[in-house]
Amino acid sequence: MIEILTQIVPAVIAAVLAITLHEAAHGYAALALGDDTARVAGRLSLNPLRHVDRVGTVLLPGFLLITQLLAFHRVMFMFGWAKPVPVAAWKFRDPRRGMALVATAGPLMNFFLAWVGAVLMPVPSGPLPLGVDPVDAAVAQHPLIGFFLFYFILTNLVLGLFNLLPIPPLDGGRIAVGLLPLPLAQRWARLERAGIVLVILLVFLLPPLLRQFGIAFDPFQAALETVVPWAFHVLFLLSGHGASLGHAVQHV
Repeated sequence: MIEILTQIVPAVIAAVLAITLHEAAHGYAALALGDDTARVAGRLSLNPLRHVDRVGTVLLPGFLLITQLLAFHRVMFMFGWAKPVPVAAWKFRDPRRGMALVATAGPLMNFFLAWVGAVLMPVPSGPLPLGVDPVDAAVAQHPLIGFFLFYFILTNLVLGLFNLLPIPPLDGGRIAVGLLPLPLAQRWARLERAGIVLVILLVFLLPPLLRQFGIAFDPFQAALETVVPWAFHVLFLLSGHGASLGHAVQHV
């Protein structure tokens, strides 16, 4: 029971912080561009309860938590989303470009938080045996803070990368709408109503369903297995700890 709690609690706290600060970043970016809608609505807050979405903050993370514990006996990663911060694009000088900048703020916040987590990761004491990953050693020597920071880094990386998928209403979709030529942008923006359903089907439901028929189709997971270890490598280089790849590869 204690071992399970040491997996659940850091993962949940990391996910709540990543999602809450992601949404707050959208609101503050909009405010900086002249839209006070989020502030008036009381959404410029670091209180997680103000950003709770029933599906993205409760049901999906809960489903991932339970299924990973049952299947792997550990939490590999957590993912979810919060209630979108209200933005009145018409208040921006250039609504389309303004929305793209507001959308960019969320993933940038997650990448910044991941870097902060890497900076705070304890440095392993003593010489490391050949082949031992520095993050593995740090987590082993400092289990509580090490587990939390690992989940914090991983959750922020996955959340930031996921949101850059160019499908509305994800941030990447809104960035694409801001960058595409207007006629194409208008057509692409029409995906917003069905976009999240499309993402859930393609990323979470279709791959395991096809796997039952012997069809390996999971492009998002394949991309994560390539990009996340590389991102860990870059983060630990930028944080001054040196490169670390093994632990990321094992847990993605």
